[in-house]
Amino acid sequence: MGLAPIHNIRSIPGPTAGIKKTEEFEMAKCERCGKGPQYGHNVSHSHRKTNRSWTPNIQKVTVVQDGQSKRMSVCTKCLKSLHKTA
Repeated sequence: MGLAPIHNIRSIPGPTAGIKKTEEFEMAKCERCGKGPQYGHNVSHSHRKTNRSWTPNIQKVTVVQDGQSKRMSVCTKCLKSLHKTA
């Protein structure tokens, strides 16, 4: 009467098994300057490091470009510079 091997839950492929870390925040990318998510660590008081990400503040706006209205995802820094030039 043998026991079945216990599988590690993390080794079982799930629905997000093939997704890379960068694809997770793909929509958080500025179409004007290309600014995207950055990765680093949270550092606690005891100096334990846990992974985290910083995503840019992306806003969907309608921009008039070459006489045509175009819907773009831009970061707020680019939106500020677009507002200054318009």
